[in-house]
Amino acid sequence: MDKQLKKFLETEYKSKAQILDDRTVEVQAQDGELFQFISNVARYESEETRLYYLHLFEMAFDKHFCDDKEMMSNSIWRELNLLGVPFMGMSAGNRHRERVRIGGQIRQLRQGKGMEARDLALLAGIDAANLSRIEQGKYSVGLDILSRIAFVLGAHIDLVPNQVV
Repeated sequence: MDKQLKKFLETEYKSKAQILDDRTVEVQAQDGELFQFISNVARYESEETRLYYLHLFEMAFDKHFCDDKEMMSNSIWRELNLLGVPFMGMSAGNRHRERVRIGGQIRQLRQGKGMEARDLALLAGIDAANLSRIEQGKYSVGLDILSRIAFVLGAHIDLVPNQVV
């Protein structure tokens, strides 16, 4: 193994990639969200080659990690393609449904009050474009911003147990 490759493989990344089966790679991003890729990385006979590609996944996630999951995913997709990482598709992450649900509730509350998105954004002290991404479930919002939005809407944040359907 040459020195550059060895140094690259010894680099620690916050994101962690692993092979789930012969066609799936899973990456845990820095915030714990899980993303899956359809990839044939597991089919390589060389352990060194498999580790190299997994490390490329980790590097791309660390390099492009951000709260705007749509932008992050697009940047990771491009990066992996440029690096020649073999994959056919990428999931939206295991928290996508929750982001969409919360964003929909924010939109519903805002519209129920007859409030324009730009007014909510102004009062909550956030960018209107970010509010739009939040309402669409494309932006991973922190508790501070979510609290400010809830306050402006006259709502509060509750931890409610999941209901078994």
